[in-house]
Amino acid sequence: MKRRNFFRSLALGGASVAFSPIVKAAPSAQAVKEKPATNIKDALAIPRNENSMPGKYPGKVVKATHPGCIVDGQPSEEAAYEMLRNCLLNLTGKENLKEAWLQFVGPDDVIGLKVNPIAGKLLSTSHALTQSIINQLEEAGISRNNIVIWDRREADLKESGFTPENYPDIRIIGTEYADENGSYINAEGKFYGEERIDKEQYYFVDLEGEYDAYTMPFMINGGKYSYFTKICTEMVTKIINVPVLKNAGTTITSCMKNLAFGSVTNTARLHGPMWHDTCASACAFPPLRDKVVLNITDGMIGCFDGGPAANPQFICHYNTILAGSDPVAVDRIGYDMVIAKRIEEGVQEEEKAGARAFMDMAQEFKLGVADKEKIELVEINLQA
Repeated sequence: MKRRNFFRSLALGGASVAFSPIVKAAPSAQAVKEKPATNIKDALAIPRNENSMPGKYPGKVVKATHPGCIVDGQPSEEAAYEMLRNCLLNLTGKENLKEAWLQFVGPDDVIGLKVNPIAGKLLSTSHALTQSIINQLEEAGISRNNIVIWDRREADLKESGFTPENYPDIRIIGTEYADENGSYINAEGKFYGEERIDKEQYYFVDLEGEYDAYTMPFMINGGKYSYFTKICTEMVTKIINVPVLKNAGTTITSCMKNLAFGSVTNTARLHGPMWHDTCASACAFPPLRDKVVLNITDGMIGCFDGGPAANPQFICHYNTILAGSDPVAVDRIGYDMVIAKRIEEGVQEEEKAGARAFMDMAQEFKLGVADKEKIELVEINLQA
């Protein structure tokens, strides 16, 4: 099979074909004698700005729970809107929803909604929450033309229903994409995704990425550099992070994982011993650190095992939305929810040592608050 036709057949196979070699859970905590060198010190030396993590409300998390938010097996947009409204008002202390949103974004911003579509229709960022965010942004004076829905892979976005038909006048874009014939390679023999990466901004890890032809379209490049997508370096001025509350082994994949692994290339090499480091370190670079102004975790439907993929037997209803400008604090609260569910279901007996390592690292990088005793948690219980 010719190389071009190989990638065409790969694309036509659907998201499930591309899913298996890429999506991995976090490794079990284990001691590593010597980790590979990185350029994290370079990132930490770059001056911060007024938008830098942990944002306007460090260490504050709002948890809105609605027992009736799932209707006929799907998140209700009406319930999601009300949960989100309560989160924003309580997070900011504002009485007016427009004023609450304008704490984070303005009409001149180009706002990227970083969704998580990798688990298909069963366990991706819900349309109920995404539409609620867009509706409230519009009510705050933000034009739909200034909103971008994005992730690493356009195929995943389409598979999960993030399409122009469902989101008119909103740009939907992925770093990795194919042409109308299903090929990931252009006429010059390069991956189309190379046009959408910024080789001036990267996360360096002294660890070689080597991939076969099956995996390469979803990495864009091998080697020791993971380049940030131009979506977050050039296209958007603010990012609203909208992950799903899922487990990743004995820890979670939510705010920081969605940002870190969703924004750079050459990621498969960053699993294993570098999983925790990458979740924290990639978020310390300016394209994420200085642009992510709000984190809204979709916990209406999540999972407690088998994550980050969608395994129906482990999908559950947390009936919750978490919100905060501080991604570390939001992850810390979400972590407790997932681990409690895992213990309740008998998947594990107790918290595993090292399972919160990426949060502790992020706190050291001054990206947010990982210490539970220093987090202000506001809990709102809405009636069905």
